Amino acid sequence: MSVAQNPLSIEVTLPREDTALITVEGDLDIDTATELQHHLANQLHHGRRHFLLDLSAVPFMDSSGMNIVLRVYQETRGNSGSVHVISPTPAVRRILDLTGVSITVPTVGSVEEALAAVESRSAAD
Repeated sequence: MSVAQNPLSIEVTLPREDTALITVEGDLDIDTATELQHHLANQLHHGRRHFLLDLSAVPFMDSSGMNIVLRVYQETRGNSGSVHVISPTPAVRRILDLTGVSITVPTVGSVEEALAAVESRSAAD
């Protein structure tokens, strides 16, 4: 019997009507990634186009978590949306950099930076 060493905690807030701030705490791996996928799918279903993924409290992410980031990025591109990864931990940043995800999905240092990017993108639309 295995007990989760670092259970996943996900908090969703809406800083704008079309924007979801998803704050993730804990390991984002094959055992927990489905939970994040459900939250993202729910927000897409409710019309959110912009996703701010705060990964500052994620000490570990495997390919399952990375694939979810890419999947939501692909979904938002179809409806003029965006995804921003906020303050990834060094281990998560390394995975994003090694796989090239950080080239495709912007990484910013704060929620404020991400919101400013969303605002400027929305103003251009």
